[in-house]
Amino acid sequence: MALPPAQKLRGEPEAAEVTEPVDSGLLSPVRAGTPAEASTSDRAWLQAMLDAEAALARAQAGLGTLPAAAATAITAAARADLLDIRALAVAARESANPVVGLVTALTEVVAATDPDAAEYVHRGSTSQDIFDTGAMLVASRALKGIIADLHRTADALARLAAEHRDTPQAGRTLALHAVPTTFGLKAAGWRYLVLDSADRLTRVRDGLPVSLGGAAGTLAGYLEYATIGGGTVEPVTTVSDSAEPGVYADRLTAAYAQETGLTAPVLPWHSLRTPLADLGAALAHTAAALGKIALDVQVLARTEIAEASEPGPAGRGASSAMPHKRNPVLTTLIRSAALQVPALATVLTQSLTTEDERSAGAWHAEWLPLRECLRLTGGAAHTAVELSEGLQVSPERMRANLGLTGSRIVSERIAAVLAPTLGKVAAKQLLTRASARADRDGLALGAVLAELPELDGVFDADDLAGLLDPARYTGVAGPLVDRSLRRGGTA
Repeated sequence: MALPPAQKLRGEPEAAEVTEPVDSGLLSPVRAGTPAEASTSDRAWLQAMLDAEAALARAQAGLGTLPAAAATAITAAARADLLDIRALAVAARESANPVVGLVTALTEVVAATDPDAAEYVHRGSTSQDIFDTGAMLVASRALKGIIADLHRTADALARLAAEHRDTPQAGRTLALHAVPTTFGLKAAGWRYLVLDSADRLTRVRDGLPVSLGGAAGTLAGYLEYATIGGGTVEPVTTVSDSAEPGVYADRLTAAYAQETGLTAPVLPWHSLRTPLADLGAALAHTAAALGKIALDVQVLARTEIAEASEPGPAGRGASSAMPHKRNPVLTTLIRSAALQVPALATVLTQSLTTEDERSAGAWHAEWLPLRECLRLTGGAAHTAVELSEGLQVSPERMRANLGLTGSRIVSERIAAVLAPTLGKVAAKQLLTRASARADRDGLALGAVLAELPELDGVFDADDLAGLLDPARYTGVAGPLVDRSLRRGGTA
């Protein structure tokens, strides 16, 4: 592929020769080696843009405004392995986008086998049509894997929720023991978040549009070339001056959508960036939802809590300094993505504020954040599968932790039971004082209550013991788990 060397900018120092990939994932282990990384790589992105070019040619050929042989030749040449990605990247400094150099390079590849067909490369199109359509193809392909991983995670969480439907656990609010819950309800809540994310991403994926607008969103170039005719390769049907241009434009957009597997938009969206904003929002929700799970597991895995722990082979999570440590790796990776993606997605939302019919900068600012959102979320989703399918749960430790406060975790229940006798306010005040004394003197709440004259004769020993059992104060946690599991989750 012959491309003119990039001009050296004034005052720019001589750059060191690049001998390694610019981005190997060294600083982003959450996506390194995952399917999301492969589906959003430079090569994948280049192939998607080439697929967009080839699909455009086939769509035009299908409408009789471009020779079928030319479309075949363009499709055969539209292979990323035939182009020099690094050269395209460097050349893009002279045009501010990679499509200009890509069109030149693709035209040369086509011309090497079919000089006449080379005339039809990028016919009537513009850089943003190809790049945006390629971006939608990349997103669609990445989302397929992400959604599948989310459903695997949801299935694993459903099994945990069912298995631990009635496993009592301390509910924690503002970092402290609140009232009892069950681990099954916690897992059911995680699953619901994951399914919400899968639903959002599926809706977005099903609506990803092709971009077809031409130079300023009027499709004028496509119409003009269709009117001119097909050149010398073979006879083609042209769009006559009397034909309704809107009909051809609609047919071309529909054909392009069919060729790519994307949808046909109502309007060209060069400066109407809803598709990117919606995609970013869904990815942000997904990363944050997975981050919620990761953070909960990190809390439960603390040494002093030890109610759950990550799966993993021997040696994973080893500390470089402390031989006894086994650090949480999977949750750390997921959480790192969860903290980044919402911020990156903000760039996609901000790019809704764009000027004129094409933006000088806002469009360009979307590219890297979009890729990072896709691959970070994809890496987190892939990691969440291993975490959820292998999560180690300790019901014994959960029960032990429930006893840490000497039954004070059910003080709400005792206050409610006493309310008809003492009055709601008085009952709460009594339990507040009793709980404070139990905490101060290191006593069980039951022992303190048994000594209170206000409660003389109110409870017998067995009744009080039952009321103070945390496992018997989980509300409707079990039925809530059952209800949540009725929501289907398999893709």
